[in-house]
Amino acid sequence: MHLQHLGLLGYGEVGRIFAAGLGAHFASVRVWDIDLRNPAPGVQACASMQDLAQNCDLVISAVTAANTLAVAQEAAQYLRAGTVFLDLNSASPGTKVQAAQAVEAVGAHYVEAGVMTSVPPHGIRVLMLLGGPQAQTLAVRCKAMGMDATAVAPTIGVASAIKMCRSVMIKGLEALVIESYTTARAYGVEAHVLPTLAETFPSIDWEKTGGYFFSRVAQHGKRRAEEMRECATTVREAGFAPTMAQAIAEKHQWVADQARAGVLADLDPSAPWQVYADALLAARQA
Repeated sequence: MHLQHLGLLGYGEVGRIFAAGLGAHFASVRVWDIDLRNPAPGVQACASMQDLAQNCDLVISAVTAANTLAVAQEAAQYLRAGTVFLDLNSASPGTKVQAAQAVEAVGAHYVEAGVMTSVPPHGIRVLMLLGGPQAQTLAVRCKAMGMDATAVAPTIGVASAIKMCRSVMIKGLEALVIESYTTARAYGVEAHVLPTLAETFPSIDWEKTGGYFFSRVAQHGKRRAEEMRECATTVREAGFAPTMAQAIAEKHQWVADQARAGVLADLDPSAPWQVYADALLAARQA
């Protein structure tokens, strides 16, 4: 697999990290984003998706979950035969199958990636599970560039199913912590609640974990809510009612709405969870 020109669709947190971490392995790095601002030195900003797709042989899609399919379908109009389209987005197996159909219809190669944890602080070393006919070949190339990529299936949907099922648990735990801790804070009983959690699950630092969960959801609640809606779709595709996934999406969206309203503005990402809870409680009482 001879890949020389890298393109990033989406230049947010993940896109910037991958552009910076992989740039040394490519002759050129191009990016396109509908809200592109201040590309890093050595990164070429494209005027359109067409400009990027026609000039890159590895295109990485790092957009929001809700835009996974639309971006793949638009890019497919311009991809050259043989181009590898690596989809990092958190979407359901069914969504990934539809995206693959659009990309492969023009002779390009679609590889799905299940990104198994937050990209920061791991950077390009974040664990990724790859799926698709070219997954094994791309995994070898990715490892040569310092990435932690493993092919799990030659078919599309397996990697995303692993990712989505994990997300129900992880994003669900985040939602539970936010709801439980904030309610405990409202009643003034957190000093009693957290020790009981530590007694039941002693391997978890519940204070530190609480702060991390509040901070991450405050920063990325909108993106997490979109991912959880894709998780709900994943559950439906399996033939079940997505009762929990929908509720988790609602909790993440609520935090995102509070952040957008300024309730969590200027809070230090490293602040303890009590600071976030107090801000949410103050907004309730306002």
